[in-house]
Amino acid sequence: MRSRRAQRLPRVQRVAAYAVILRDDQILLSRLADTLTTSPLWTLPGGGLDHGEDPRAAVVREVYEETGLEVTIGETAWVLSAHRANTWRRGRNVDAHALRIVYDGWVAVDAPEPHTIEVGGSTAEAAWLPLADVLDGTVPTLPLVREALAQHRVTRVQRVAAYALVIRQGLAGEEVLLTRIAPHAVHGGKWHLPGGGLDFGESPRDGLVREVREETGLAVEVREPLAVHDISLTGTAPHGRREEFHGIHLIFAASVTSRQEPRVVEVDGTTDAAAWVPLVEVDQLDVTDAVKAALEAR
Repeated sequence: MRSRRAQRLPRVQRVAAYAVILRDDQILLSRLADTLTTSPLWTLPGGGLDHGEDPRAAVVREVYEETGLEVTIGETAWVLSAHRANTWRRGRNVDAHALRIVYDGWVAVDAPEPHTIEVGGSTAEAAWLPLADVLDGTVPTLPLVREALAQHRVTRVQRVAAYALVIRQGLAGEEVLLTRIAPHAVHGGKWHLPGGGLDFGESPRDGLVREVREETGLAVEVREPLAVHDISLTGTAPHGRREEFHGIHLIFAASVTSRQEPRVVEVDGTTDAAAWVPLVEVDQLDVTDAVKAALEAR
């Protein structure tokens, strides 16, 4: 039962939207302005909703004002509730109830360093801070940060892809068709089998023909399946979101049906080169495990 004094206090309810933004082993936080605290305190970027404002629009606006970064927001959110029956707000004691809508968010991997845009606001600084230091209390934060991280789960992504092992007889012996992963993609710089992710409802063989044409400009005839390979990793995806990724790779034998030299057709994709590589030279290249699995299965 609330005390009589608490019953007499003005009731204030505030709805705000925030984002948990992770990159590798860091979290993006905002430091409260010196006018609000006597010692440094960090919080999630975000803030109160304007009347009639959609929460998703509010968190995008607030993150930009506090960090100078454009954030992308996930599809789901969770709600945290904090009730302070007798607390100080804007020069008076109030009975405060705060509802916090917290989203999973991410920024581009090439985003600039964060900096506060808003002048005279509630935050004075923004920075990427070690997540471990936040969790163990080395970095002082508002309770909201720990509460949000306790609820947060890294997004899980499962991707099914089809790849081709294409071998031909060259002048100096057998050659295998390989593609090089673009620097901005996961495993950038490694040589890989031609192929890629399947569209929803697409057959693996049709998807493989499409992907090989996009990555090498060559038409292929897909033959028998050779192997099923998979990888699991956690890290920052090319678009900036931290993900737990599981890739399932269906590897097929295939042959080319044209004599033209390979060239990358797709623009701004995850492949930046394609070439016939003598089999005896494959060991000298930095290749993916899928290449090794395919050659072992042939």
